[in-house]
Amino acid sequence: MALSHHPIAVAFRATDTGKIVSARDAVRLIGDGDTVAIGGFVGIGTAENLLVALEQRFLSGGEPGKGTPRNLTLVFAAGQGDGKDRGLNHLGHEGLVRRVVGGHFGLAPKLQQLVVNNRIEAHNLPQGVLAHLFRDIAAGKPGTITRVGLGTFVDPRFGGGKLNALTTRELVRVMDVDGEEYLFYKAFPLNVALIRGTTADPDGNITMEREALTLEAQAIAMAVRNSGGTVIVQVERVAERGTLNPRQVKIPGILVDCVVVAEKPEYHMQTFSEQYNAAYSGEIRIPLSAIPAMPMSERKIIARRAALELKANAVVNLGIGMPEGVANVANEERVIDLLTLTAEPGVIGGIPAGGMSFGAAVNHQAIVDQPSQFDFYQGGGLDITFLGLAQADREGNLNVSKFGPRLAGCGGFIDISQNAKKVVFVGTFTAGQAKKFVAEVEHRTFSGSQAARRGKTVLYITERCVFRLVTGGLELIEIAPGVDLQKDILDQMDFVPLMSRPPALMDARIFRPEPMNLRPAMLEMPLEDRLSYDPLKKLFFVNFAGLSVRSPADIARIAEAVAAKMKPVGHKVSGIVNYDRFSISPELVDAYIDMVKAVTEQHYNDVTRYTANPFLRMQLGEAMQSHQVPPHLYENSDEATAHLVAS
Repeated sequence: MALSHHPIAVAFRATDTGKIVSARDAVRLIGDGDTVAIGGFVGIGTAENLLVALEQRFLSGGEPGKGTPRNLTLVFAAGQGDGKDRGLNHLGHEGLVRRVVGGHFGLAPKLQQLVVNNRIEAHNLPQGVLAHLFRDIAAGKPGTITRVGLGTFVDPRFGGGKLNALTTRELVRVMDVDGEEYLFYKAFPLNVALIRGTTADPDGNITMEREALTLEAQAIAMAVRNSGGTVIVQVERVAERGTLNPRQVKIPGILVDCVVVAEKPEYHMQTFSEQYNAAYSGEIRIPLSAIPAMPMSERKIIARRAALELKANAVVNLGIGMPEGVANVANEERVIDLLTLTAEPGVIGGIPAGGMSFGAAVNHQAIVDQPSQFDFYQGGGLDITFLGLAQADREGNLNVSKFGPRLAGCGGFIDISQNAKKVVFVGTFTAGQAKKFVAEVEHRTFSGSQAARRGKTVLYITERCVFRLVTGGLELIEIAPGVDLQKDILDQMDFVPLMSRPPALMDARIFRPEPMNLRPAMLEMPLEDRLSYDPLKKLFFVNFAGLSVRSPADIARIAEAVAAKMKPVGHKVSGIVNYDRFSISPELVDAYIDMVKAVTEQHYNDVTRYTANPFLRMQLGEAMQSHQVPPHLYENSDEATAHLVAS
């Protein structure tokens, strides 16, 4: 019901207070059956005072379950809650809610129970899709078209995002666009917005200077306003009319019907764990030395192995929970400055916060609106993402959204995992006595077959071992030192993973207390940039200058990179390898030369090598001869090239 048509609006405008009203009066504008869009991310940007007032209004109806308003539809992109009583938990009452369309339910157990017990209709849609849907509703579009969700439980062929038997209506359908499959998420009108800012003036202009995020507040306000609905904004304070800097106004007053000033500090916390942190709003920067290192644990072992996948200049996304440890390890290793860490609600740069402050960040470079962040993500802007590993199956499918009676929801997991160039799932190998690697996941939040078909690089990292996604499913590629393959891994899985070769040992540095010294390696040239082929000369050049081989995994990566580069060539070639400033751990020399021998036999008609280091020439030469590999080692590139010309 729009404010202009509501009887209480006359009383508001008959006074000289502009749009400033009490929370109690504001929620009286919500009518039975309204569709209510709610902004917020965990506790950031959550209009707690409005949710409290709405709950109180419903419960004040006398007889339980007979209060008003009734039969609301709630729409939210991210979950708002503390896992107990705050946020969306205020609305977890039968009769108050009839239907929910949300991105995440894990922090709202009271609402979650209504869904699990089949008391309300419920759809779980990807967080980024919902953020975009708000924007598309604002623009009057029929819905959102995207590839996000294909092959997952959101795909109508796998459930269409419906969470229980009571839910029958279809919100998603498959569309063909120029011969390619897309999903179409249907738009619908929104009647009420419950959103939050920092400062308002009497005309309803809203700034967000003390908020940790701007989220989708503007998009929701526009969507509700253009649906003919009522926009209610909770703020911390009110400024004199005309004093707000127009460039700081995030939600213009033309979109806002009424403003509520938070009645208590606890109703307007910056996050659900901190009243206000000036670093989250960008008011100050903190020294990175103030962030403590993680204690050695399974969590740190996993984060360290994951951090080995980081590359200089990469744009990175970190999920909530276990992935947060990657940022801590990156800080401890002094490589934060080589990366750009991001979080889906809109953080660019800095170090993401954890726990009930997840979504915020310190020392960030920018905060963008959540719909814009998902534009960037869905368009392929992420180089790598680290996401939680809750349950995986033989096909590489992952479930993080539903486990029996426990409903978490997908959040931004689907948007991010489907579109990042590289995906790294991190988690413990088992959940206590329960197996995580099962024959078939209960809920498909990530489609292994879709990822494999697109050639996406996907790793599954645990404290015991590492898997990667291949065309046939999960392949075991690394195992921790001291772990028994049969007893500790295979016996704890419901399927036998693929093993094209014996798994390599995980990097020993992961398990030592001292830092791993990642910075020099990250500053090295990427392996794929070290390989080049000249088709005119039929010459393959390998630039290993300055390369350090520190683990069996490094050896495997070299073999894979050469094979990938040579595959489109389709025939053997001549090769030259630059070994200047090359280094290798002594215990790895034999394994390295075995790899060199295999590569030579498969890809080279002839190959020469050079380095100015006489000791390295001697070391490599002796090792190659002992493995029946002709060394052809020279002091410089001219001599190496001359050998090829002469032959």
